[in-house]
Amino acid sequence: MKRNLITLITAAVLLVIFVCMLFTFQVRQTEVAVVTTFGEYSRSITEPGLKGRLPWPIQKVYEFDNRLQTLERKFDETITKDQKNLVIAVYAGWRVADPRVFLESFNGDMAKAEQKLEEIIRNAKSIIGRYNFSDLISTNLAELKFDQIEKEMLDVVQAQVKGTYGIAVDTMGIKQLGLPESITSIVFERMRAERQQLIATYQSEGDRDAKNIRADADAQANKILAEASGEAKKVLGEADAKASEYYEAFRKKPELAIFLMQLNAIEQSLKDRAYLILGPQTPPFNLLNGAAGDSGSSLKK
Repeated sequence: MKRNLITLITAAVLLVIFVCMLFTFQVRQTEVAVVTTFGEYSRSITEPGLKGRLPWPIQKVYEFDNRLQTLERKFDETITKDQKNLVIAVYAGWRVADPRVFLESFNGDMAKAEQKLEEIIRNAKSIIGRYNFSDLISTNLAELKFDQIEKEMLDVVQAQVKGTYGIAVDTMGIKQLGLPESITSIVFERMRAERQQLIATYQSEGDRDAKNIRADADAQANKILAEASGEAKKVLGEADAKASEYYEAFRKKPELAIFLMQLNAIEQSLKDRAYLILGPQTPPFNLLNGAAGDSGSSLKK
């Protein structure tokens, strides 16, 4: 009896699970879904969660990945406005925006959607024909118009897919640029010439700035030398005037000049505590042994 009860409970649980599988389905966070009834559109589901339905073949559920899909086009050759050949590769980020229109347009096939989007992107690359070669490849960053070109291409693609195929293109850009071998050497030569022109310009500006700096330095040096020379002449003039006064005083009293010179000689000789062995009458040390009295008397005279 107990075994039969367990069997019944197990059967009931399995039946409930089976019924739930028939009448419900799960929409994940990264998905959108479309429910059809007898093959006709019934409703779109864009919010995740557990949803109800009628069992197949009454209703059928189509689930689509709603995450951003990346599409990369292979290299295609195109021509610029100034008739230069370019090899270009682009990328696009797209997603399912309207699940109903997406289902009706491609029967929910992501590969078919990408094929159609590739065709639209290929046509959008004709935008490059409105721009010159230098707008895409140049050593001068100010001349490049990548952002403007990519925006125009995105606008063209969005206008064609919006409301038509149930997809939205959020991003689009130029992934890589190439050059056919026939014009590669020509482009490199032009770029080398532009670089040489920039080098010449920078060298010319450097030479000009160096000349200005040297001229300014020379002017400052001449000004400082002139001021120093004037100050030196002024000091020499004052010194000569003082010297003339002293010479005049010494001329009037030569004994005073001799006495002062002897005192200065003694001071210079003894200031380092030097030991000298000299005769008592050796000038100017004769001032120290009584000759000072004679000199003093002569000075008084």
